[in-house]
Amino acid sequence: MEERTVTENVALAGTERRTDAGGDRSAVLLIGVLLVAAFVVILNETILSVALPTLMTDLDITAATAQWLTSGFLLTMAILIPITGFLMQRFTLRSIYISAMGLFTVGTLVAALAPGFELLMVARVVQASGTALMVPLLMTTILNVVPEQNRGRTMGLVSIVISVAPAIGPTVSGLILQSLSWRAMFWIVLPIAVGALVLGGVFVRNVTERRPSHLDIISVPLSALGFGGVVYGLSSIGESANGHAPIPPWVPLVIGVVALALFVWRQLGLAERGHALLDLRTFAVGPFRLAVVLMAGFMLTLFGALIILPLYLQNVLGKEVLTTGLVLLPGGLVMGLLAPFVGALFDKVGARPLVLPGTIAVSAGTWLLTTLDADSSIGMVIAAHVILSAGIAFGLTPLMTSALGSLKPELYSHGSATVSTIQQVAGAAGTALFITLMTRGTQSAIDDGVNPLQAGADGVHTAFLVAACLSLVLVAAAVLVRGRTGASKVEAPATA
Repeated sequence: MEERTVTENVALAGTERRTDAGGDRSAVLLIGVLLVAAFVVILNETILSVALPTLMTDLDITAATAQWLTSGFLLTMAILIPITGFLMQRFTLRSIYISAMGLFTVGTLVAALAPGFELLMVARVVQASGTALMVPLLMTTILNVVPEQNRGRTMGLVSIVISVAPAIGPTVSGLILQSLSWRAMFWIVLPIAVGALVLGGVFVRNVTERRPSHLDIISVPLSALGFGGVVYGLSSIGESANGHAPIPPWVPLVIGVVALALFVWRQLGLAERGHALLDLRTFAVGPFRLAVVLMAGFMLTLFGALIILPLYLQNVLGKEVLTTGLVLLPGGLVMGLLAPFVGALFDKVGARPLVLPGTIAVSAGTWLLTTLDADSSIGMVIAAHVILSAGIAFGLTPLMTSALGSLKPELYSHGSATVSTIQQVAGAAGTALFITLMTRGTQSAIDDGVNPLQAGADGVHTAFLVAACLSLVLVAAAVLVRGRTGASKVEAPATA
C-alpha cells in the first residue's frame, strides 16, 4: 500500500500532491537508502589514490599505469552513464538499484582476491559498472520525489556523496594501509556493500513509471570510443614520457574527438524522434549548459588534486600513508559540513551569490598548490586543500541544482545522465591530465640534471600550474551565472 501511495504521488509531480521529502517517511527512507549506497560506491573512486605508491611496488607497475585503477574506474562510469537514461525509462528503480549494488559487490569481492594488476583492473571496471547506475538513479529519484522549494537542501546531501566521498577516500585508505594491506580496503567495503544491497532489496520501492524507450546500438560504441579515446589519449601522454605507451597518444585522442563529434551529431538527430541515447537538447537550456561547464571544471580540479597530492606527500615529502590520509581529511570534512548549509542557502538566494565566491576560492586554492616544493610544510598543503574544498562545496550544490532544476520533467533522466557523464569524464580527464603533467614535468627536470626529489616537486608544480591557469577561465565563466531564485523555476524548451 505504501508503494502505491509513493508512486501515485510521483505521478502527480508538479501538483500539490507532490511528495515532500521532509514529511513523507517513505520518501525520506527511500532517499536515505540511496544516499548511503551512493556514498559507499563513490567512495571507491579514489580509495586507491593513497595506495598507488604501494601498488606500484607490489604489482611492479609505473605511476602512469597505476593511475588507471582510478581513471579507469571513472572512465567506465563515463562510458556507461549515458545508457542510464535509457535504463531508467525501461526498467524499474528497484531492479536498477539491485543490479547496481550487485555489480558493485561482485567487483569488490574480485578486487579483494585479485592476484595482480590485470584482474584488479577488471574488478575496478565491474565496480564502476554498478557505480555508474547509482548517481543518475539518485538524482532522478530526487527530482521526481522532492518539491522544488526543498531541492537545494536535498541536493546538498547529494553533493556530499559526489564530492565528499571521493575526498575522504584517501583518508580511509590511509587509515587502513597504516597496518593492513591494500586488499583490506576491499574486504572492509565488502560487508557494507552487501548490507546496502540487502537494505535496498527491503526498502527501495518503485517511484518512477516505465516508458517505451529505444536503445540506439550505434550510439553505444560511439560513446565508448569518444569518451574512452580522449581519456586514454591523455593517459598515454604520461606513459609515453617514460617510454611505456603502446601506441602514439595522438591516435586515441583523434579517434576520441571524431567519435564524440559523431556521437553528438547522432544524438541531436535522434532526439527529434525520442530515440536519443543521451538527449542533448538539455544543452539548449542556458542555465544547464553553463552549470555543466563549471561542474566539469570543478570535478577535473578535485580529482586531479586527489590523485597528485598523495603522490606528492609520500614521494616528495616522504610522509607515511596514514599522515597522507589525515592531511587530506580536513578538506573532506569542510565539504561535508558546508554542503547542507550551502544547499539550504541556495533555496533562499539562488546560484550566483554562492557560485562566484566558490569559484574564486577554487582558483585561490589551486594557485596556493602551485607554491608546493620539496620543503613545503604540511600546514601549507592542508590550507590550500581546505580552501579548494570549500570553494567546491560552495559551487557544486548550486550548480547541480540549477542545472537539473532548469529542465522539464521529461528530460530529468537525460539531464541526470548528462550531468553524471560530464562529471565522470572530467574526473577521469583530470586524473589522467594531472598525472601526465606531473610525469612529464618530473622527467623534464631529471633530463636537466635535477635530483629526483626536487624533480618530483617540479612535476607537481607543473600539474598545478596548468590547473591554476584553467581555474581563471572558471572564474570568468562563473560571472555569467545569473539569478537569485531557484533555477528550478526556469522552463526548458521542448526542442533544441
